[in-house]
Amino acid sequence: MRIMGLDFGSKTVGVAVSDELLYTAQGVEIIRRESENKIRKTLQRIEELVKQYDVQKIVLGLPKNMNNTMGDRAEKSLEFKETLERRCNVPVVMWDERLTTVEAHKTMITTGVRREDRGKYVDCIAAILILQGYLDLERNKQNV
Repeated sequence: MRIMGLDFGSKTVGVAVSDELLYTAQGVEIIRRESENKIRKTLQRIEELVKQYDVQKIVLGLPKNMNNTMGDRAEKSLEFKETLERRCNVPVVMWDERLTTVEAHKTMITTGVRREDRGKYVDCIAAILILQGYLDLERNKQNV
């Protein structure tokens, strides 16, 4: 069993999956689409990855505002959650993703990724951070 993490953006979706022991998150890919409203191919690719990795749960980033309110992006993510559950037939858990993009950029700076190359990786790294946060929380719950 594996868990998938998704960073759902307006034109990209960063994808990460856990190892089978549910300890670590690894980046898989960034799904790109031509426009925000075209998600059919995106859903098809996610469905393929769910099958390929035997994913039993999806953790989807919820981009709340810093004051904990829900903006337009958060509403679109909640709509995407409903669509994913119907299409992939697995439960989808929402995960507060505030500051994951900032943390992703800091990680790339620390590891020496050139500024002009950071855009290529940021969504995938954000998906890793979303999933790893969820995995760590679940593991900590079991140890209490």
